[in-house]
Amino acid sequence: MAVDTSQFRNGLKLDVDGQPFVITFFQHVKPGKGGAFVRTKLKNLLNGRVVDKTFRSGEKVQEPDIEEKSMQYLYQDTDERIFMDNSSFEQTPISDEVLGSATDFLLESMEVEVLFWKGKPVNIDLPNYIEAKVTQSDPGIKGDTSSGANKPATLETGLTLNVPLFIEEGDVLRVDTRTGEYSERVTK
Repeated sequence: MAVDTSQFRNGLKLDVDGQPFVITFFQHVKPGKGGAFVRTKLKNLLNGRVVDKTFRSGEKVQEPDIEEKSMQYLYQDTDERIFMDNSSFEQTPISDEVLGSATDFLLESMEVEVLFWKGKPVNIDLPNYIEAKVTQSDPGIKGDTSSGANKPATLETGLTLNVPLFIEEGDVLRVDTRTGEYSERVTK
């Protein structure tokens, strides 16, 4: 299906030069001289690169053959992660190369949206925040505030991040998956 530039919005997926992209920014421009156009920033769903592209106003662009499936993360198998389709219970392996930095946030039984392009998994959408347990953290030394009062901690997913001095092993933390930063300690 083709979409007109007047239908552009953030998050819209487009097929540009045979590859799937998602719009991360768009701006309609009407110069005093010449025809109107739309300036965009597009993120490639295959490799994550961001490109700038300009479209003439009224130009039609095809939508890619993309399917989104709600899947559950099951386990890691060497350099692949196994996901299960929630409706058909079919298991799909996705390589760590495709997942990229998302592997730092995957917890068993986590629900994610998997993007399939031409039948192959190409990307996953994580929830904005995860809650994970601290598996390793050095004790904070009282009075050690010269380093900004942070220390490294390792989560059960394998991610190492900076946390405040009061965080201890066994604490459950809320982590922002978009930035990879500590958000808060969760009390259960």
